Amino acid sequence: MLRKIGRLFVIKTRFEAYLIIYALATGAAERGSVYLDQFPGTGGKLLFAACMGSVFLAGAKMLDCLRFERARDLAKDVATFA
Repeated sequence: MLRKIGRLFVIKTRFEAYLIIYALATGAAERGSVYLDQFPGTGGKLLFAACMGSVFLAGAKMLDCLRFERARDLAKDVATFA
């Protein structure tokens, strides 16, 4: 039962990754706008950019990991049949 619940928290496809990246970007943009209000000027803009940059880095890492896992599984399947 716990294994079935645990599978809900595993990103399996690129579409799921894109949905998570979108949610992260929405939250980061909201947090960045709060930073712009709290810290007017260059400091707020830098914090906003840091929020958005972190989403880009996390999104790239998720997509790379999915590509790596797919290649690993493919190599494992080929080794099994050989």
